[in-house]
Amino acid sequence: MFMVYGVTGLNFQGPLEEYNRVHAVGRTTGVRKVVAKGEDKEKVGFIRDAVSKPNEAAIKAYAETVQPDLERGPLYHASQIMVHEVITLQAEDTVAHAWKVICEHKIHQAPVLDAKKQLVGIVSDRDLLTTINIDHGQILDVMHRQVKDVMTSPVVAASPVTDIRRIARVMLEGDVDGVPIIDENHALAGFISRSDILQAVTTEPPVSLWR
Repeated sequence: MFMVYGVTGLNFQGPLEEYNRVHAVGRTTGVRKVVAKGEDKEKVGFIRDAVSKPNEAAIKAYAETVQPDLERGPLYHASQIMVHEVITLQAEDTVAHAWKVICEHKIHQAPVLDAKKQLVGIVSDRDLLTTINIDHGQILDVMHRQVKDVMTSPVVAASPVTDIRRIARVMLEGDVDGVPIIDENHALAGFISRSDILQAVTTEPPVSLWR
């Protein structure tokens, strides 16, 4: 389930298919064909293994090196990989304050909340740099702007049970670097960035890609 939030509140709520129609998101490129189970691998470029039986000693040695927590089931939902402690900014914060928060926490973006703690946008370091003159990490001068003046709004958000693959698709099609996760009370519950998905693919239990 996806939502779109702006300064006027909730603008859209529904599945990815409806989001694509409403917001005219472009299509992604296709994926490579996967060899079907039982298909002759030699016909698609695989090289038959010269060893007829697996090396049991090698398998045992590898199994001993695998961390036990990597034996969990596959990942499906946003709640399984999202960051729960989210650094946020207020729409009324100054750009200088926002830049300081982002630098101190070594992040590149942050969800923006209004006075009622409702999601209204997202701001990145690139957005802030449009109003700040930086030299060697020090602010030389800054335009008198607030976060609400430079943030991206409306912003796409997702529910905690949203399929990770669909979140990745929204990132690609919408060219966004992160998706806020909103609970049933429309409160910010977490955040997923591109790096969170990459980390899940490379170090966490396998993501279910073909379900």
